[in-house]
Amino acid sequence: MFGDKTFKSFSIDFDAPNGIHLFSSGDVVSGRIIFELSKEIRVNSISVIGKGKAKVAWSTGSRKNRRHYSAREDYFNMKSDIIQQNGAIGGGEMVLRQGTHVYPFTMQLPQGNFPSAFQGVHGRVTYALVVQIHRPWHLAKEFRAELNFVSHIDANHPQLLEPLAASNSKELCCLCCTSGPISMNAGLERKGFVPGEMIQINAEFENSSSRTVIPTATLVQTQTFYTISRSSKRLVPKELVKIEGRHLMPNSTGVWGDQMLQIPANTPLTISNCQILEVDYYLLVSLKIPNGVNLKVLIPLVICSIPVYRPPADF
Repeated sequence: MFGDKTFKSFSIDFDAPNGIHLFSSGDVVSGRIIFELSKEIRVNSISVIGKGKAKVAWSTGSRKNRRHYSAREDYFNMKSDIIQQNGAIGGGEMVLRQGTHVYPFTMQLPQGNFPSAFQGVHGRVTYALVVQIHRPWHLAKEFRAELNFVSHIDANHPQLLEPLAASNSKELCCLCCTSGPISMNAGLERKGFVPGEMIQINAEFENSSSRTVIPTATLVQTQTFYTISRSSKRLVPKELVKIEGRHLMPNSTGVWGDQMLQIPANTPLTISNCQILEVDYYLLVSLKIPNGVNLKVLIPLVICSIPVYRPPADF
């Protein structure tokens, strides 16, 4: 498992207040480093390093005319010497006996406007705790544990509580004939939601055409990757969940008064505070028109970490 059979096992056991392994800017990360040795060894130092960074990379063009784009942002790189915290003599060596060893650690993450951790198609934002064990005449042994880092977004912000609305219409043509218009008005009670929450969609549809149309709603995520200068970018849309309403017959109307769409519980948060990677969301409400171009409206959403506060009901 480890290549070097000296280390029979290794783990990083994080302290988790309230059982939640989420970390944010300024938080204290603490826990225990636990490893088992198959034999006695000497070490110069055992260090814990906290890292945060973002990286993107993509390519365009054919094989002969390939162009490559990449960018990187570093947020922090912090080091703490665990051996010195446990009484070793600085600059010397420590003998570690065969068996299990446990070293507690504590590290405070720096304050800053760092983006949430994210794994995307052409890039990612990562935070990690890296343990380095330095031994005489050996390459440093490294063990890594990812940190679930969150840049909190509060859905109670006034701008995220305002209702949203959008409308659109069109007329269909068939040769020299023009049918009646197709139109829709769609709205949401607010802009900010959290993963797992239900979105209530209100909409009115009017189909004065001669075709049967189908109302749909789709939650769409867009991942946008940039070079440092932002002179080049790559945008990747992704449909997360989709619902379909009842068909609207010719010359009829329809209403969504309580149409619900659930945000998947594992949906990443919106990222707008990274120079090289953005994650955005919108609700696409459309009328699917057979043999025609669909009628659409886009309503922007923000996926937050803090839900809307609802006061407890009085009994």
